Amino acid sequence: MSARAKAVVLVSGGLDSTTVLAMARARGFACYTLSFDYGQRHRAELAAAERVSAALGDVEHKVVTLNLDSIGGSALTDLSIAVPEQETEGIPVTYVPARNTVFLSIALGWAEVLGAQDIFIGVNAVDYSGYPDCRPQFIDAFEAMANLATREGVEGRKISVHAPLIDLGKGEIIRAGLELGVDYALTVSCYQATATGLACGRCDSCRLRRAGFEQAGVADPTRYV
Repeated sequence: MSARAKAVVLVSGGLDSTTVLAMARARGFACYTLSFDYGQRHRAELAAAERVSAALGDVEHKVVTLNLDSIGGSALTDLSIAVPEQETEGIPVTYVPARNTVFLSIALGWAEVLGAQDIFIGVNAVDYSGYPDCRPQFIDAFEAMANLATREGVEGRKISVHAPLIDLGKGEIIRAGLELGVDYALTVSCYQATATGLACGRCDSCRLRRAGFEQAGVADPTRYV
């Protein structure tokens, strides 16, 4: 790999995607970070995404606007659906229909424009909250599709979709990030964070995040309401 091969990195401003950005940078990639203003209630993550992208030395940070709130179907995009504060069975109401499929598709398009053959995403199958688009099978299927549906793939320039956190627990993710110099105080994970990024401490994402810092044996830098 060229020392400055380009990679598109999906960055939400949360713990996982920030760690993935640090990993991509450590591997020598020139990182182009991509975030989405998709009608999410926790818009504070967009400011966090910009912060972590700058802190970790991205080449360019792009925010794409999507109106996923126009179709709703998720507590993250429909304000009439409450964010659950208790553990639930099955796929939770915080699942956003087809979100990672849509996000990766746009990342794939930008990668083609940039001439990048690598895309990084922070999905995780160990601590994941029941989301079907965070499984290894999904990542493998999307990568196969990407190489069928693009000029890059057809012309023999293989596109790889990297999910380096897929088999890691939250504590392992945090320890890996700390070794790479990640400042988790810059990140926002809460599904119902305030405009200034204060976390509720009660939603599923907050619970997983807090447990991760406990597992890692380090202080939780999250700012709570």
